[in-house]
Amino acid sequence: MSGSSFGKAFNITTFGESHGKAIGVVIQGCPPGLVIDEDIIQKALDKRKPGSGVSSTKRREPDHPIILSGTFNGQTTGTPIMILIENKDAESKSYDPIASVFRPGHGDFTYQAKYGIRDYRGGGRASARETAARVAAGAVAQLVLDQQNIKIYSYTLELGGIRALKIDDISEKEKNYLQCPDLDAAHKMEKKIKDIKIKGDSLGGIVEIIALNVPPGLGEPVFDKLDADIAKALMSIGAVKAVEIGAGIRAPKMTGFENNDQILLDGFQTNHSGGILAGISNGDDIIARVHVKPIPSILKPQQTIDEKGSSIEISTKGRHDICAIPRINKVCEAMMAIVLTDHLLRQKILG
Repeated sequence: MSGSSFGKAFNITTFGESHGKAIGVVIQGCPPGLVIDEDIIQKALDKRKPGSGVSSTKRREPDHPIILSGTFNGQTTGTPIMILIENKDAESKSYDPIASVFRPGHGDFTYQAKYGIRDYRGGGRASARETAARVAAGAVAQLVLDQQNIKIYSYTLELGGIRALKIDDISEKEKNYLQCPDLDAAHKMEKKIKDIKIKGDSLGGIVEIIALNVPPGLGEPVFDKLDADIAKALMSIGAVKAVEIGAGIRAPKMTGFENNDQILLDGFQTNHSGGILAGISNGDDIIARVHVKPIPSILKPQQTIDEKGSSIEISTKGRHDICAIPRINKVCEAMMAIVLTDHLLRQKILG
């Protein structure tokens, strides 16, 4: 599966399936001498774990990372880092009744079409479970970014059509499990989740990711533009269906005068570019938004077919999130960290 790797100077390869023995990641290109231990990675993984909120799955994986290589005496050595995360709470038997059925919204049909075989247990390789390996890699990438004081954070901008309007103080997101800085909107989002759960359905939303203190000059035009790589990294997350950079979908509604970020003596007057011009960082905050589709595993009956081509009605039982938000937020941060680390190291190598 050649598509399991990402990055050039900082390269990650994830492996494993949702209900296999383990998942994990191999990281190549990490500089030597960075202080690292499993607790650092654990803290990142804990932010991706299901919470106690009504939107979260009941599957409870401890997600204890095991560093198998690439470190010595608590430091990175510059050699490949391998991190293993065992699966401890998989309930594969719940998938037996639908082993030959193609679930709507999932990769069942397309994996079967491509490979002629698929792991039907929890979606196998296509499961969101794979993203834990990305978060582990993102924690390592952040160690590189910390040397440049580059910080990344995210928050829930919209969920179920309810949009956060009060976003001046992003730290307010820590006061609710949905990670929304607008507490009024967060309460409405939670009520919407409860209502949709009763109906056996699911919800999607929008997450905004912001990177601070990114130096100008990162990006490799023309095909490895920084925004192009960010978009690919974020789009590679299974539930993401669209990515915006800066003004994004608002840009076509502006005039050139409105959209241009005028340059003053103390910097750019606005940031409609999202911190990237011509595929290269300009020193402003990098801003991206991901549009997350509703979780496809729902109790509400749906029409589909099985492997023999027979029509069948399916209601997906088991332990599933109602919404990928807020667990996906940390995955988005991780992918942003991996892209920025990759380009930071490319700039040092090539510059």
